[in-house]
Amino acid sequence: MANSDRADTAIAFVYRGTFVHSTQQKALQILKDALLGVDTQGKIAFIEEGKELEKLSQTFGFKTSDITQLAQHEFFMPGLVDTHIHASQYSYAGTALDMPLLQWLNAYTFPVESRFKDLEFARKVYTQIVRRTLRNGTTTACYFATIHTEASLLLGQIANNFGQRALVGKVCMDRNDCVKHYKETLQDSQDETCRWVLAYPLVKPVVTPRFAPSCTGALLEQLGEIAKNNNLHIQSHISETLEEVKLVKELFPESESYADVYYKHNLLTDKTVMAHGCHLSDEELALFRETGASLSHCPNSNFSLCSGVLNVRNVLKHKVKLGLGTDVAGGYSASMLDAVRRALDASKVLTIQDPKYKTLSFEEVLTIIYNILNFRFFWKNS
Repeated sequence: MANSDRADTAIAFVYRGTFVHSTQQKALQILKDALLGVDTQGKIAFIEEGKELEKLSQTFGFKTSDITQLAQHEFFMPGLVDTHIHASQYSYAGTALDMPLLQWLNAYTFPVESRFKDLEFARKVYTQIVRRTLRNGTTTACYFATIHTEASLLLGQIANNFGQRALVGKVCMDRNDCVKHYKETLQDSQDETCRWVLAYPLVKPVVTPRFAPSCTGALLEQLGEIAKNNNLHIQSHISETLEEVKLVKELFPESESYADVYYKHNLLTDKTVMAHGCHLSDEELALFRETGASLSHCPNSNFSLCSGVLNVRNVLKHKVKLGLGTDVAGGYSASMLDAVRRALDASKVLTIQDPKYKTLSFEEVLTIIYNILNFRFFWKNS
């Protein structure tokens, strides 16, 4: 469709060939011999059928000789959106997958993340992960950093400089009995989160309690207030493993469920994305639907750490917004295409367990990548 309001905008690039995308009306739409024009601001000015070439050339003032023709087996598709990835864990991606989640965090994750107080180390790793995700087609990412504010700001700067849209979160955690040097005080976490301001056009801050077991109720309450008062996005983890769910019940006996912990502290909103959710009850999914909170499905990580298998059909039945994530380094691949493959595998595992379970199709998983969560959730009310 041509945008007639921008017909007077100079056209920088015109491409002709096959374009693939997903819409709310159609899970997989393939446009053959189409023309796509990009203006000098980097925005799509038009996408029309190839037969409209002469009219488009006259309307937008480009030369037909300037068109870039895609080869027979080449095609364009929209950039991919990773709704959950730990930028700070990229240095050991593909290794250290020999333990379940809680033990894995203590043995590998917390010691590595504590090194990010060194800004040169942080710059090296963050540059590598942004470059890698962009090479893999990820144009928007929801990043976890570490507890270190300066290094987290650096991640935002690097993503912006490379032209990647991102939500970047300084991790907040005031409880860590296993790796005692990797945690904050309640006051420090609150103060540093308030200082957490990103002045980059492509990058936004996101309030990031690591997960309920690493935060006291007092910290969760403060983070909920900060997010509410500043209209900020929120990200964390929920119900990744049964051991984790049991621990949360012990730490927060006054709450009815894991989801209720976040809900009581104003951390379940329509700007929240929670990773995993493998073991959420139907009542918890109903709470997600009621609050507008979203889930990030991270199947590679769920398999790699033996955490569980998310029942995507049940999530969608409850009309909960859902996206896909790589969850590096619990997930060994920073590729969203790998996340698609693993999501299909996860649904096949559920079919093996229950032959009546309908396996997800490729088109359905593609819809999850390009659904309303990914393109409106990240930048709404901004």
